[in-house]
Amino acid sequence: MSTFKINSTIASFGGKLLKLSHKSSSTTTDMALNLYLPHSATTSKPAPLLFYLAGLTCTGDNGAEKGNLIPHASRLGIALVFPDTSPRGDDVPDDKDSYDFGCGAGFYIDASMEPYNKHYKMSSYITSELPEALSSQFKELDTSRMSITGHSMGGHGALTLFLKNAGLYKSVSAFAPISNPSNCDWGRKAFKGYFGEEEKSKWAEHDATELLKNHKGDDFKVLIDVGTGDNFYKQGQLLPENFEKAAEEQGYKGVQVRMQDGYDHSYFFVSSFAKDHVEWAAKALGV
Repeated sequence: MSTFKINSTIASFGGKLLKLSHKSSSTTTDMALNLYLPHSATTSKPAPLLFYLAGLTCTGDNGAEKGNLIPHASRLGIALVFPDTSPRGDDVPDDKDSYDFGCGAGFYIDASMEPYNKHYKMSSYITSELPEALSSQFKELDTSRMSITGHSMGGHGALTLFLKNAGLYKSVSAFAPISNPSNCDWGRKAFKGYFGEEEKSKWAEHDATELLKNHKGDDFKVLIDVGTGDNFYKQGQLLPENFEKAAEEQGYKGVQVRMQDGYDHSYFFVSSFAKDHVEWAAKALGV
């Protein structure tokens, strides 16, 4: 298991934001991330974790620096993990003419199509390798208590990783998630490239709406916020209504989709509702 290099330490809201990098066995590349440790986190009283998955074109810096999650996590004693959105490097295949496929657009899946299947293993990285590596090096973290959230492509990642990994996360929420990627341009392009055009069953395995249709459990709770002024919502890239319909058909009463009047897709939107999402996770994490 690789050791994290601490590239910088930044004091923030009584705790510290660490800029980390390490060699990933999942992606076989160097991976960068941000880790926020609240002042209350100690080896004798380790902090639970909230993972924040960012959207297209982003890195782990965006949510850490613009998402406004840190002050609320600090107050509640929650550590925050901000991973990158894809593998990167000279040997990593990329579509340099596209912002929505390749580097910066890993879609939190394990690709099966060549040449992407060697490095694009973001699902394995986020759900398995990264928590284990963090737990090994940072004893002030309690990885038995983890929640997950995300924005846009990261909201898709949060929803699907929660639904695909029963019991791994205590809660899930999402900001303007790509809720039904099999039926939007962003998702179809990504799934075609990473899985193949004919592998529709594989697409469904990474589509929150399709996963919810087959979800087994007494209940499913999620907090989702979407801005009515979000151009990507208006263009049919997010499709929260399809996710809501699947929840209704399954009889899940705990699915909250809040349409926020006038808000767009930016970090002004994310930062406005970060408090609600951190507190949503806090309840499930027992803090």
